[in-house]
Amino acid sequence: MAKLLIIYHSRTGGTRQMAEAALKAAEAETDVELKRAEDTQPEDLLSSEGYLFAAPENLAALSGEMKEFFDRCYYPVLGKLEGRPYGLMICAGSDGENAMKQAARIATGWRLKQVQPPFIICTHAQTEEEILAQKTIPEDQLEKCRELGAALGAGLEMGVF
Repeated sequence: MAKLLIIYHSRTGGTRQMAEAALKAAEAETDVELKRAEDTQPEDLLSSEGYLFAAPENLAALSGEMKEFFDRCYYPVLGKLEGRPYGLMICAGSDGENAMKQAARIATGWRLKQVQPPFIICTHAQTEEEILAQKTIPEDQLEKCRELGAALGAGLEMGVF
């Protein structure tokens, strides 16, 4: 059975909810593991056949913890992941475009294959209070996460990637 690794970082709960929704859907399709970015090691990447990166946008960029995961794991697995499939979802307070571009660029450096279009869920948090508050992602937005998790899991299991 193929293994999908979902890696996420979340400070206010939005990205965690997205990752957990994808996890539940992927579990019906394949072996899947959910790991926080700070707990993910190069060995975790090497022992998985596909990836779903779930990251928040902080100050118009990837969150520090997610970037630190990429920094820490990048060189130990460079040249060892080529062609493996990945998906990407961003939880943002405004547009999320820069965080999405950063993560996609890193995946390109690893020579991963994007198999589903990335997407951004925008919470529209703009004030200090809204930004720091715990998030609740609406059900219709979580459905996108479930669809991505299910598609990645099914594709991995069928060997279509």
